[in-house]
Amino acid sequence: MISRRLFFSYKPFLTGLVFLFGFSAALQANKIEELDRIIAVVNKSVITKVELDKRIQLLKKQLETNKTQLPPESVFRKQVLERLILEQIQLQLAQKQGIRVNDETINRVITNIAKENKLSLDKFRAVLARDGISFPEFRENIKNNILMDRIKGQIVNKEVSITQQEVNNYLEKANKSGNQQTEYKLSHILIAIPEAATPQQIETSKQKAEKILGQLNKGADFAKTAIANSDDQQALKGGKMGWLKAAQLPTLFTDVIAEMKHAQTSQLIRSPSGFHIIKLDDKRSGTNKRIVKQTLLRHILIKPNTVISDQGAKQKLKKIRKRIIAGEDFAKLAKTHSDDTGSALEGGSLGWSSPGKFVPNFETVMSKLKQGEISKIFKTQFGWHLMQVMSRRKYDDSDEYNRTQIQKMIHKRKANEVVDNWLRRIRDEAYIEYYLNN
Repeated sequence: MISRRLFFSYKPFLTGLVFLFGFSAALQANKIEELDRIIAVVNKSVITKVELDKRIQLLKKQLETNKTQLPPESVFRKQVLERLILEQIQLQLAQKQGIRVNDETINRVITNIAKENKLSLDKFRAVLARDGISFPEFRENIKNNILMDRIKGQIVNKEVSITQQEVNNYLEKANKSGNQQTEYKLSHILIAIPEAATPQQIETSKQKAEKILGQLNKGADFAKTAIANSDDQQALKGGKMGWLKAAQLPTLFTDVIAEMKHAQTSQLIRSPSGFHIIKLDDKRSGTNKRIVKQTLLRHILIKPNTVISDQGAKQKLKKIRKRIIAGEDFAKLAKTHSDDTGSALEGGSLGWSSPGKFVPNFETVMSKLKQGEISKIFKTQFGWHLMQVMSRRKYDDSDEYNRTQIQKMIHKRKANEVVDNWLRRIRDEAYIEYYLNN
């Protein structure tokens, strides 16, 4: 059994936040003058008109920039409100489960956002202020997105695992069909059915899906239709799922996609969550060849502990280095002194290593050493190191790399399915009351 791992990343939602907040200046030209009021109750929390109006303006600007045609205002407003409701439910559950985000984490994320935008933290704050964005509000949005990411991560860690047999089965099937590296660019519409739906509810959703499919077949814009009607999390992106390899596709889409042509729209696809319509926007083939530069190296690690201080560990390794330079055998000294017990038995050897295997500062030192050269001592979070590069080679690690990538892709597909079902369930279980006028 392959151990469960969390593949969620902050980057997707942070990129969205940066984009959305980047257009907040649009709000300055349309300041809301009427008094705020409650438009929805979500369990014991509320969503106000000001909150909804802000989100609508930001999303409108984003969609206009992407040249996505907007649906009617009333339809768009309902979609945005539903997204806010779902966010509120997730935050309530995170609070109930005691999930917390400390200031250090928020600060680190904000610093990374600033770096991605090639700005210092001070300049980034200045840009926010220039665009009329409250920094405390920005921090709160970052915090909320991390909280939602973490509670989703808990669900994934609990319910998703990948076995080596699943990877083997995928590789066998992909090799037979020749589509192991094929990527698909998809758009998606979901007409959901509630948990424990009655036959009438299922029929109502089916009729709605059939009506939408008919409109699409007559030339209706897929993105606009998705924004107006889809219950999927990508609805406000026009239903766009982006580029996905076969292993990342929801299982029920795989066989359908294989038979579709460019720009074709599928028939209705039924699943426990509802009725799906997919469109094949594009298709491309990749390469399964990956040549990397590998390094054969050995090292000696001295760790600070209760007996030896950090400076003591540093001085001990300095003396060991002098002995090696003077002609003593590296492997013997590694066996005697290295605190990396695994490699010490092998004379300090870490074997042939591909890029990305070690922590960044370890790899930086490794990449700069000439063959046979002994490094100066250096520190990582594990302790003090001394390294020697024994040899280098070019190596085709396509098989290992592909297996790792396939494992990640299958995990991501399963994670998306689990999260989608979980979101649908918590939405159905929540108490929602609307206070909307026409």
